[in-house]
Amino acid sequence: MTDTVAIVTGRRARRPPARVTRRRWLPYAYLAPALLLYGLFLLVPLGRAAQFSLYEWDGLGASTFVGLDNYAAVFQSAQLREAFAHALVLIVFFAVLPLALGLVLAALLTRARVRGLGFFRTIVFLPQVIAMVVIAVTWRQIYAPEGPLNSALGAIGLDSLARAWLGDYDWALPAVGLIGTWVSTGLVTVLLMAGMARIPREQYEAARLDGAGAVREFLAITLPSVRGEITVALTLTIVAALKTFDLVYVTTSGGPGTSTTVPSYEVYRLAFTIGEVGAAAAVGIVLTVIVFLINAVVNMIGERR
Repeated sequence: MTDTVAIVTGRRARRPPARVTRRRWLPYAYLAPALLLYGLFLLVPLGRAAQFSLYEWDGLGASTFVGLDNYAAVFQSAQLREAFAHALVLIVFFAVLPLALGLVLAALLTRARVRGLGFFRTIVFLPQVIAMVVIAVTWRQIYAPEGPLNSALGAIGLDSLARAWLGDYDWALPAVGLIGTWVSTGLVTVLLMAGMARIPREQYEAARLDGAGAVREFLAITLPSVRGEITVALTLTIVAALKTFDLVYVTTSGGPGTSTTVPSYEVYRLAFTIGEVGAAAAVGIVLTVIVFLINAVVNMIGERR
C-alpha cells in the first residue's frame, strides 16, 4: 500500500524520524516507575483477592474452588446486606452533612474577612491530623454513660435524653456517624475555602449592584465556582465512609448486636475471627466495586457543565 501511494504521488513515503518516535515514548518512560509500583502494591493484591474470593479457604489449609458461591452469599446473607446498608447511612454523616456544614463555614470564613483566618483553618482541619484510633477512644469516653455528653445533658436539665449512646440499638450508628461528621467537616471546609478564595470580588460587587442578596450570591456565584472542590470533597469523604474500619472497631466492634457493622468490619470478622478468607475477599471485592461506581457517578456529575 505504501509503495502504491508512493508511485501515484511520485513521492517516496517518509518514516517519522527516530527523534520523534523517542519523544512519543518519553512520557511513558517517566510514568513507568510509578505505574510499576501501582501495579505491584495495588493491582497485584487486588487480583489475588479476586482469586481468593473464588475459593473456600480458612487461610491455612487446603482450598476448594467454589466459583461465585462466595459472591452469592454476600447478597443472600442478611448480616452482610445490613452491613452495606449501614455503610450507605454513614455516607450521609461522612459526606453529605460535612458538605452542607463546610459550605456554610467556608462562605462565612471567606466572606467575613475574619481576623486570624489561618488559626481558624488550623483548628477546623485539626481532626484530619489526629489518628482515627485516638479520635475513636476519645469519643468513646465522651459517649460513655457517665461521660461528658450525658453530664452536660444533666446539667441543663435534659436527663431524659441521656443514654448509653454506643450501647443503644437505635442510636449507636448515628453516634458513630457523628464522629465521622466531626472529622470530615474540617477537610471539606478547607477544600471549599481554597476554591472560594479564587472567586474574583468583582463578581460579588456586580451581583450586589444588580440587587442580589447574600443567599442569591451564594447560589449564583459561590456554589457554581466551587464545583470542582465539591467533587473532590465528596470523593474523599465517600471513600472514607465506605472503607471505615478502625472507628467502628474501637468504638462498638460492630455492636450492639449487628447495629453498627460495616463491610470493612465484616471482612475482618470473616477472615480473622471465623476463618472464611474466601468470603471475606468476596466482600472486599464487592465493596471495591461499589466504591468505584459511586465515585465514578460523583465525578461524572461534578465534571458536567
